[in-house]
Amino acid sequence: MLSKIVKKSVIAAALALLAQSAFAVENIKIGSVLSVSGPAAFLGDPELKTLQMYIEKINAEGGVLGRKLELVHYDDGSDAAKANGFTKRLIESDKVDVLIGGTTTGATMAMAPLVDKAGLPFISLAGAVVIIDPVKKWVFKTPHTDRMAAEKVFEDMKKRGISKVGMLSETSGFGSSGRKESQTVAAKYGITLVADETYGPKDTDITAQLTRIKGAAGVQAVFVFGLGQGPAVVTKNYGQLGMTALPMYQSHGVASDEYIKLSGKAAEGVRLPTPALLVGAMLPAADVQKNIVVGYDKAYKERYKIDPSTFGGYALDALNLSVDAIKRAGSTDKEKVRTALETTKGFVGTTGVFNMSPTNHMGLDLSAFRMVEVKNGDWQLLK
Repeated sequence: MLSKIVKKSVIAAALALLAQSAFAVENIKIGSVLSVSGPAAFLGDPELKTLQMYIEKINAEGGVLGRKLELVHYDDGSDAAKANGFTKRLIESDKVDVLIGGTTTGATMAMAPLVDKAGLPFISLAGAVVIIDPVKKWVFKTPHTDRMAAEKVFEDMKKRGISKVGMLSETSGFGSSGRKESQTVAAKYGITLVADETYGPKDTDITAQLTRIKGAAGVQAVFVFGLGQGPAVVTKNYGQLGMTALPMYQSHGVASDEYIKLSGKAAEGVRLPTPALLVGAMLPAADVQKNIVVGYDKAYKERYKIDPSTFGGYALDALNLSVDAIKRAGSTDKEKVRTALETTKGFVGTTGVFNMSPTNHMGLDLSAFRMVEVKNGDWQLLK
């Protein structure tokens, strides 16, 4: 009799343990497709590092809704076709709850139709306005748009009395969209594009295009729209051609210390719009973003022994927005999480203060951009 009781107790305990184990493995799956290798690697690498570091931190603090976060990541090698394939795997095989990624616009746009069909909340880390305009039900983004970058640059040019500009854009999704948006908003700021040149993401010499811009009638400044290593090649060629007396502007696609390192002395005087992270230490104490950007900067340096980048900041914002939405939804139900994301208000991130709505799946305005200039090999915040 005692033996039967013992056996029943053992079985009951085993079943209880199995039930607890089953519950414990029900992690909240955060899927990501990032360009950790290839031409866009210096964008994707800090994005992945940031997700890994903060998911560990969140789990150490107890997770979300009593569950651990699990990162399921794939490297698309800066190839949009691979991004599409990995997204399909994350949806069908890995069954993730939220998707973060699309380091580039090309990758994001290759991923978007799949998440829309599957009904999966997706936060992009790419810049082009086409990602969220027109609004796509399941697609959100954290970086400022290329349209906003063009407006911020033209606003600064107008203050300096610059009205005739030579445009140089990359033929990537980001560069092409940036070119289109720059053409669209230029007249609003009294800007005339007197030259319009393009270059490929893998081009190693862009002197021919710069020479044509240099010879354009009345040109007063150069505006480069691209990301990755291309803009640094442009900047070096610009210096080699002795064009440094002609002001150069870049987009937020190069808002990273890596750009200055790759460009060398030729970057001196270059201006661009950037998220607050790049100049966190220079922000006044009352700035609502100061604590989060300084905290992220400190944590990243301590963990990886290198400076963080604004691209890693985009990933941090995407993760925090996802966690916030899951908490407010009270579950990982995809429609509830999507609705929570869409109703995000006053959320302070490294990129700005997010106020989303059914008609705005980014939620940032021009005040989220800071204008900076390269001075003595470092960033200087402009007033």
